[in-house]
Amino acid sequence: MSLLTPATLSLAASGACVAYLLSRVIHSAQNSLPPGPRRWPLIGSALAFPSTHPWLTFGKWAKTYGKIIYLDIMGQPLVVVNSAKAARELLDQRSAIYSDRPTSVSDLYCSSGFAQALPMKPYGDVWRQQRKLVAQDFSQSAITRYHSVQETEARKLVRSVLEDPSTLFDQLKLRVGTIIIRVTYGYYLTGQQDPFLTAPIEVMVNFAKATAPGTWIVDYVPVLRYLPRWTPGAGFLRTAEKWSKMLWDVSWDPYLWSKKNLETGQAFLPNMCATVFEAADGKLSAEEEHHLVWATSAVLGGGLDTNTSTALVFFLAMMLNPAVQAKARQEIDDVIGQDRLPTITDKASLPYLRSIMTEVLRWNPVGPMGLPHALRQDDIYEGMHLPKGSLILPNIWYMLHDPEIYPNPDQFNPDRYNNLDSEMEKVPEVVFGFGRRVCPGRYFAEGTFFAIVATVLATCEILPPVDSEGNKVIPDVKFSSGTIIFPSAFEINLKCRTPKAFELLSRDPTDDPN
Repeated sequence: MSLLTPATLSLAASGACVAYLLSRVIHSAQNSLPPGPRRWPLIGSALAFPSTHPWLTFGKWAKTYGKIIYLDIMGQPLVVVNSAKAARELLDQRSAIYSDRPTSVSDLYCSSGFAQALPMKPYGDVWRQQRKLVAQDFSQSAITRYHSVQETEARKLVRSVLEDPSTLFDQLKLRVGTIIIRVTYGYYLTGQQDPFLTAPIEVMVNFAKATAPGTWIVDYVPVLRYLPRWTPGAGFLRTAEKWSKMLWDVSWDPYLWSKKNLETGQAFLPNMCATVFEAADGKLSAEEEHHLVWATSAVLGGGLDTNTSTALVFFLAMMLNPAVQAKARQEIDDVIGQDRLPTITDKASLPYLRSIMTEVLRWNPVGPMGLPHALRQDDIYEGMHLPKGSLILPNIWYMLHDPEIYPNPDQFNPDRYNNLDSEMEKVPEVVFGFGRRVCPGRYFAEGTFFAIVATVLATCEILPPVDSEGNKVIPDVKFSSGTIIFPSAFEINLKCRTPKAFELLSRDPTDDPN
């Protein structure tokens, strides 16, 4: 009996029609790139790419092109994501193909060392193993052992700035650095000029330059990485070599100190290195040691600038909003009283302080575009073709300044969350990254931030300085450009609320009454 019956012919024809229509839909989507600025032959959208503060330009473009914007920079596709909803649907829900880092950056900085850094490491087994070390030590359940360190350094910060308000920035670097290095390596910084602090600061400046979108032409013309070092125009390769030793030393020196002094008993406990050593009975293979070195390095590199800048934004916001300060102090007095200082365990009982923290993160996120993701394969989103190899740039700043989501976004207003955790949580879900690249140190960073916020507001008023005629000097709200941004330099006056508050600042947190 023939198989070519009318029924089978009809079914085959129907299948062919469906396949044809599906292929047309896919073909149409693949030829429908997201909207964006005009692309020219050879250079693509290079002339339109902003040279500074790109998140502001991309935010303005959202009004013209929408929440997904496409650029072509000399053949390198870039996709700007201006929508938190789209970021979640792509970077979270499709994380299997959106969790890589740009290969051009990673390949180049293999020679400079930055490809070794956990935040820039390509997605894969090595990245997973190193990230797991960080995630385990800084999980919500594990970080309680570090609370007293965070609270002690917050108190030292306030005392030092009360003595000399002009030292705010330097003191923040010192105290944040002390917290991170102490809990990571068991080392206590000797002061602002300690090499274990100054060297990482210098490396972070280099890292910010290296990872800022559009900084290096080799990001868009990868063949340039094969130029001889002496060739004119190959200065970026010589720079990479210089940075290599700096990053190597910053990563290995504190680790080797910790390893040596765990045996002598001079390292403070607990700390991340000690925890890993103890779990391995003090015996790490070369591969395990390699993973630990770069995991601990990522804790310092990922936390130093971000925590410092976030705290600076807090001081700036409080100086500009005295009514917010007053409301926060009243909450502390009502819930905690004035006989002790708030601790990190009090965080759940202080919703307005949490609202302030959330609004600081939203008002001026210190990582306005995070780090670029890379798309592993062609994808289609809402009918738009996203090409394989695209750099995916999440515009965190605009997601948190979208007037449709946050009315009057430039206004600092903690009341916009109505003290609701469900509303507050939407902000850190954006700030701390997406998908498999979400920051593993989020809860530790939030603990440090809370310790600073609560200690300052419980004990002090943050006031603007005055000029020679007694007039208040109110700074403009301006920020640098880069991967991690800082507010422009500003001055404050810090006034202690009461003698009792000053006395509490000298007390060891472990001696506080419950």
